[in-house]
Amino acid sequence: MKIAILLYDNVTALDAIGPYEVLHLLPDAEVHFVATSAGPIKTDAGLAMLNADTALADATDFDIIVIPGTPDPSVVMADEAVLDWVRKSHETTQWTISVCTGAMVLGAAGLLQGLKATTHWLGLEMLENFGAKPTARRVVEQGKIITAAGVSAGIDMALTLAAKEYGDEVAQSIQLIIEYDPQPPFSAGSPDKAPAAITQQIRSQYSIG
Repeated sequence: MKIAILLYDNVTALDAIGPYEVLHLLPDAEVHFVATSAGPIKTDAGLAMLNADTALADATDFDIIVIPGTPDPSVVMADEAVLDWVRKSHETTQWTISVCTGAMVLGAAGLLQGLKATTHWLGLEMLENFGAKPTARRVVEQGKIITAAGVSAGIDMALTLAAKEYGDEVAQSIQLIIEYDPQPPFSAGSPDKAPAAITQQIRSQYSIG
């Protein structure tokens, strides 16, 4: 199973690393981090902590491509080299998947027209700009396209994919290996659960795009 995880400047680290921790444990997995040019990538936290081992020009014939997000997806959405790679790769993938605002990149590439899709809750309505149907769920599957909601949802998405490809036991084994057993100290992980005042505060402080 040949897997590409796209990287670009200001990418959200967990959007890429969360799925990686699941997908690299798949049987016969071969995972590559790809970017316009090979080398270190600066994350949205300002840290050059991720490294692309393969340039897009050499990144071909993948079974799975993963498109992580960023707080400001506008730059990567306007990068024709990236969009062209996403389109061409999608033609032959078994799965094309996004995490958080990576869905905007799929949309900009023209892949979400008429499909249900999800993304970070702050940007959910933006999906309509690409002809998609915003869906407030943690993981949304439409054919071979799977979109995940914000950041941590990439782990759920990757486990969902693992189960589809290799069965529930393999997915459960991976979940146990990474000890993914969420027990957050607060029930505030979505705007439906968080106190209204906090949700409004986040809306006023942050925007996507």
